[in-house]
Amino acid sequence: MKKLLNALPVLMMVAILAACGSNNGAASAPAPTNNTAAGGPEAEVKAPVKTELKMALAVDPDGLDPHRTTAASTFQITNNLYDTLVKVSSDGEFVPGLAEEWKVSEDGLTIAFKLREGVKFHNGREMTAEDVKFSFERLKGEESPRAGDFSNIVSITAVDHYNIEFATQALDVALVSQFAYPWTAIVPEEAVEQLRNNPVGTGPFKLEQWVPQQQIVLTRNNDYFTPAKLEKVSFIMMPDATSQITALQSGELDIINVSGDAVPQFENNSEYSIIETQANAVQVMAMNLDNEALSDARVRQAINYAVDKQALIDTVWWGYGQEIGSHYPPMLKEYLDTNEAITYDPEKAKQLLEEAGYAQGLTLEMYLPSSYPNYVAAGQVIADQLKKVGLTINIHTVEWGFWLSDVYTGRKYDLTVTGHTGRLDPYALLARYHSESKENYMNYKNERVDEILTQVQQERDEQQRLKLYQELQQILAEDVPALYIQSPIGLTVTAANVAGYQSYPIDIYEMKDVYFTN
Repeated sequence: MKKLLNALPVLMMVAILAACGSNNGAASAPAPTNNTAAGGPEAEVKAPVKTELKMALAVDPDGLDPHRTTAASTFQITNNLYDTLVKVSSDGEFVPGLAEEWKVSEDGLTIAFKLREGVKFHNGREMTAEDVKFSFERLKGEESPRAGDFSNIVSITAVDHYNIEFATQALDVALVSQFAYPWTAIVPEEAVEQLRNNPVGTGPFKLEQWVPQQQIVLTRNNDYFTPAKLEKVSFIMMPDATSQITALQSGELDIINVSGDAVPQFENNSEYSIIETQANAVQVMAMNLDNEALSDARVRQAINYAVDKQALIDTVWWGYGQEIGSHYPPMLKEYLDTNEAITYDPEKAKQLLEEAGYAQGLTLEMYLPSSYPNYVAAGQVIADQLKKVGLTINIHTVEWGFWLSDVYTGRKYDLTVTGHTGRLDPYALLARYHSESKENYMNYKNERVDEILTQVQQERDEQQRLKLYQELQQILAEDVPALYIQSPIGLTVTAANVAGYQSYPIDIYEMKDVYFTN
């Protein structure tokens, strides 16, 4: 694996979205004086510090109402226009947002928030607990695509202007995390009809202009409780990666996200910084255990022994990825290194296949989504490696819609390569392994796994939950319902004077703390 750089981490994504900036909009600097004493040193002339950043988006948002979308490209923007009760730091810790503090009741069924006083919406009105109540009732409504996320909340009580309580029907030990996602932004009731095109939030930036398919321009909200360092941020619709690289090299842009093959263009050049960050995601080759052969753990283990994962990462992802042995990304605190459970050993693979009754070979059908070229390439490399131990893999490249309907939902496949993005709580990533989960497209059944997934939803002791999650990771590493390939690494190239751009465990851009050095 390539060495990870810790300085200036950037946004983690499975499919890398470009982010770029420009040299426009520099603030005026004081003019140098000419009254230097005779014979003395000349007055130092300081270059103006840039205050406008331009970033590229590959996809235009589908609107700027955070309660009516599920698109990642929307939340990358709205995160800067709105605020949530709780925020998440770059290292995954929960920190105050619009709420100064919160407290969970002893039975775990109620959470109370104390709001910041004096917070104003962009229309000038102060935000109160009534706005929080309205926002979450709207999120729970029939028109909300996130209504299911909040079905456990049975009552919302605005105690006074600055205190609000949420009561739940059942214990949810990850309840706090639900208030940190960007779709839980607080909005004013009087503005909801216009939020799609004219957002009114409490965030560090306000909307100045949105020209669909061209650009979105944000300006600093000077009334924000911790004002942004930049005066302006412009998001430019620029889907072509080559154009972004050219623009960065010409000085028109400040930041872009790249794939591994573009990195050599910027290496050993002091004008740029190359930043690597781990994603809150995993990429796997799932196996359908309804297939008689794949229902045998020895066959699944043989497939894992037969694949050289590092060679796969080097070939498909130019070496930028971290091997994983289970369904969990290394950047999260519950991660357990299980890479030694099964290591590359083709001879061991042949032995296991013989023990399972497949010494003469086995034919499997692999379905790959054509809209994800890296997954197609990975499937082809895996098929070549499996051929060396006697397995024949027939590859079917299918449209995304077919993959969703027939492979993921219909479970009509033997093998498939895909990725899974994590959330702020491990349960969301691992719950698919419960035998009754609708997302268990691998048809995996394990009684102990079911027990663990039930226990972690009731266990309030953090250390006990950690032990349970790590036990689950170990079981998956040994039982291998999938070939666990890697946790992706995001690559960003910035101009050398960009600072403060950080990554987060959820898919957001946080522009408040970004600035330019001189």
